[in-house]
Amino acid sequence: MNKVEGPGEDELSVVAPKTWAAGVPAVAHALEYSLSQTTPRRTVLTLLNVNQAKGIDCPGCAWPDPKHRHMNEYCENGAKHINDEATTRRVTADFFRQHPVSELAQKSDQWLNHQGRLTEPVVKRPGSDHYEPITWDAAFDLLADELRALDSPNEALFYTSGRLNNEAAFLLQLFARAFGTNNLPDCSNMCHESSGSAMQQTLGVGKGSASLDDIHHSDLVFVVGQNPGTNHPRMLSALEQTKRNGGQVVAVNPLPEAGLIRFKNPQKARGVIGRGTAIADQFLQIRPGGDLALFKALNLLLLEAEDANPGTVLDHEFIQANTSGFAEFAERAHEITWDEVRTATGLTREEIKQVRDRVLASKSIIVCWAMGLTQQKHGVPTIREVVNFLLLRGNIGKPGAGTCPVRGHSNVQGDRTMGIWERMPQGFLDALEREFGFTPPTEHGWDSVDSIRAMRDGRAKFFLGVAGNFVRAAPDSEITEQAMRRCRLTAHISTKLNRSHTVCGETALILPTLGRSDRDVQAGGEQFVTVEDSMSEVHASRGRLEPASEVLLSEVAIISRLARRTLGDNPAIPWEGFEADYGTIRDRISRVVPGFADFNARVAEPGGFALPNPVNRGVFRTTSGKAIFTRNEFEMLKPPAGHLVLQSLRSHDQWNTIPYAPNDRYRGIHNARRVVLVNPADLDALGLADRAEVDLVSVWHDGVERRARNFRVVGYPTTPGSAAAYYPETNVLVPLDSVADISNTPTSKGIVVRLEPSLAGG
Repeated sequence: MNKVEGPGEDELSVVAPKTWAAGVPAVAHALEYSLSQTTPRRTVLTLLNVNQAKGIDCPGCAWPDPKHRHMNEYCENGAKHINDEATTRRVTADFFRQHPVSELAQKSDQWLNHQGRLTEPVVKRPGSDHYEPITWDAAFDLLADELRALDSPNEALFYTSGRLNNEAAFLLQLFARAFGTNNLPDCSNMCHESSGSAMQQTLGVGKGSASLDDIHHSDLVFVVGQNPGTNHPRMLSALEQTKRNGGQVVAVNPLPEAGLIRFKNPQKARGVIGRGTAIADQFLQIRPGGDLALFKALNLLLLEAEDANPGTVLDHEFIQANTSGFAEFAERAHEITWDEVRTATGLTREEIKQVRDRVLASKSIIVCWAMGLTQQKHGVPTIREVVNFLLLRGNIGKPGAGTCPVRGHSNVQGDRTMGIWERMPQGFLDALEREFGFTPPTEHGWDSVDSIRAMRDGRAKFFLGVAGNFVRAAPDSEITEQAMRRCRLTAHISTKLNRSHTVCGETALILPTLGRSDRDVQAGGEQFVTVEDSMSEVHASRGRLEPASEVLLSEVAIISRLARRTLGDNPAIPWEGFEADYGTIRDRISRVVPGFADFNARVAEPGGFALPNPVNRGVFRTTSGKAIFTRNEFEMLKPPAGHLVLQSLRSHDQWNTIPYAPNDRYRGIHNARRVVLVNPADLDALGLADRAEVDLVSVWHDGVERRARNFRVVGYPTTPGSAAAYYPETNVLVPLDSVADISNTPTSKGIVVRLEPSLAGG
C-alpha cells in the first residue's frame, strides 16, 4: 500500500508569489500528479474524454463548457482530480485490518486520500476500533432497521455534496421525503446559500443569470471574492476571451491572485512562448468584509453622477418598468460616509471613482463572485447590494450582463434543482405528490449547521452522507466531531477514504460507490448520468473506466436498494426499475422539475440544453412581481487591538477538503499547510518574526476557546489587518453559531483571531 504522508512543518519553503497562472508548468504538474496515481493509458483515456460532449463531466468544478471545445478541455486541477479518482491504488479489507480507526484518525487528509479507491462495504460495530467487511444485503438491512427504529423520521439526516449526479440526487430527496423528512442538508448550505437567498429575495430566482457567452462579450466583468486560477481555472480562458473582445476586468479580493494578474493559456501559442494575457485592468485589494461598503459606495457615486447629468447615467426606463423600491433605496444610499467606506474597505475614494468611470463607459456588466462574499456575516446584504448595482444601469436580462455566482462542486446547482434542499417550495412538493402518490412532509428540515446542532443535542441520531467529507467541510470542527459521535449510526457513500470515515457514530458504515469516471452497467444496459453546471446548462456524463471493484454499486443503485429495503412498497415507487434504467428516473424528473420537459430527448443532444431563467425574460417571481431594490444596513467588522480578521482559503494543490500535495505554488508556499499569511506591517506591529510558530485563537462571545495549533506565520501581501490560512485546518476556529444573517452559512471569511506563540510540544 502506498503511503503519502505530509512533510513536517520544519520543511516549509517560501518563495515569491507567482504573477501569472497556468502555462507549461500547469501542464507538467497535471501530468506528474496524474501519472503518480494511475497508468499512462488510463491518464490518456480520462483526459481525452473529460468535458467532451459524449465524455466524462469533470467532477472538479461547475464551470460550464464552451460551445466549441478543445480536445484538451480541462485545467490543471481538473486533470488532477479526474486522475485522482482514476487511481489504481485500492483500499481493501486487509487495509482496515491493519489500520484501526483510532490510527486513521491521526492521519492527514492527504494521506487518507492517497490510499486509493474503496472496494467493498465495511462496518464498524459498537465498541470496535476496526472496520470489517459486510455484505451489501447486510448493510442495507442494518441501515433500514436503524431508520425504522427511529422515534421520528426527523431524527434522520440525508446529506449530500455537489458531486452527486441529478438522477441520484432526485432519488435521494424522493426517498427522504417518502420516509417522512425534509432533513436534506447539503454543501450549498456552507458555500453559496447566501447567493440563493439574496437573489431569491431580489430577483425571484436563486440562480445566476449570465451565460458563458455573456462573459465572453461583456464590456466589464467584476471578479469579487474569488480566485479562479485555483478554484475553477477554466474561467481564466473565459476572461481571456473577454479581454480579447475588448472587455475589461476588475478584481476585488483581499489577496493578489496570480490568475487574475496574468494568464498563460497552455492551449495557445501566446500562453506557451508569449507573455499570455493580462486579466485584471484594476485590482481592488479590499479588507475582508468590506464588499458591502464598496458596492454601496459605487452605487452612491452612480446616483451622484445621475444628479449631475440627469438622464445620462441610470437606466430609468428599465427601473420604471422592471423594478420596485428605487426611491427608498436612493434616499438611503447617501447615509454611508466616505470615512466609513475607507475604514471598511481600505480603499481610497479615487480608486473607487476609477471603477465608477469604468462602469460609466460600459454598456454591459457582469458581477461574478464566490465564497469571499457568501461566507461573510453580511453575505446576503452584500449580494443584494450587488443586485442594486446591476439594476441601476439595467444590467439584468440583457446580453453581456447579469449575476454570476460561481459555484464549486460540479453539480451543486443541479442537486438543488433536483430537490436537495430542506425548504423546497410547495409547488415542488405538490408535483412529487401528483407523480408518486404520497404526501411529502411540509415542515422545513435542517440545513447543515442546524443538523450539527441537532446531532449535538441528541435530536438527530442517523446520518447518511452521500459523497463529500462532511466532518472536514463543516465549521467548529471539535463540536462537529462530538455531534457526529453522538449518532446511533453514521454512514458514508464514498469513492475514497476521508476524515469523515474516522468520526463514527455508535455503528458506522462505509459504502463504496462508482466514480464519475467509471462505466456504469445496470440491468437495462450501460447508463449515463446528468449534471447542471454553474450557468444552468444540463448535460450528460458517461464513465469510461472499468470500476475499481466488481462489487461497487452506483449511487443510484445504493439509494434505490436502501429505499426499497426501508419503505417496502409503501408508497409504490419503482425503485428497482429506477436502478435498472436511469432513463426512467429522467422521465419522472421531466414531470416534476420545471424546465425538464422531454428530458431524455433533450439531454441526448451533444452539449445538452440550457434551463430557462425567467429573469432573462423580464419575469421576476418576487412579492412585487418586479426586481427589488433593497436597503442594506452597513456594519463594519471591528477586531480589537492586536487582533486580525482571518479568512480561510484553498491552496492551489487542493480540491475542496483534500490536499493533493502540501504546496500552494501560486502563493509561493511549499511543503507545509499549517501556515498563516500576514501582512509584514502587521507582523511588526504584533512583534512577530517571519516563520514564527503561533497558535491561532478565534474570538467569539460564547467564551469558548477555539485554537488551531502550531502554525508558521509567513509575511505576505494580504490586506493590512487581515490574515489568511488554509481550510479545513482552520475550520476549528469558525464557531457553529457564527453564521451569515438569513442564509445560516458559516462565516469562514470573517473570523477575528489573535496569534499566540505556540507552547513547546503544542
